[in-house]
Amino acid sequence: MKDIHEVLRIKQARYAQLAKQIEMLQQAAEKLREVAPLLAEIDDDDAAVLSEVDEQPSIAVKASSAAAAAGAGAAPVKPMRGVAPRWP
Repeated sequence: MKDIHEVLRIKQARYAQLAKQIEMLQQAAEKLREVAPLLAEIDDDDAAVLSEVDEQPSIAVKASSAAAAAGAGAAPVKPMRGVAPRWP
């Protein structure tokens, strides 16, 4: 049979750990609420950039075709990238 005081101590330790995790999650949620409007503005800007890039693919194809026709000694053309890298 387990000692009641030991079981109580273990339960209290688990409760304290869960309380800390809940507090950390609440703080993270507050920060996300602050940042969410900024992310929405970035998404709007990205949509504008992407629409501009969608209008220009024929230019990129022509440029890469011209580079390929220039010869094997020419430096390879990197594809256009219209979106900035995102952090998880």
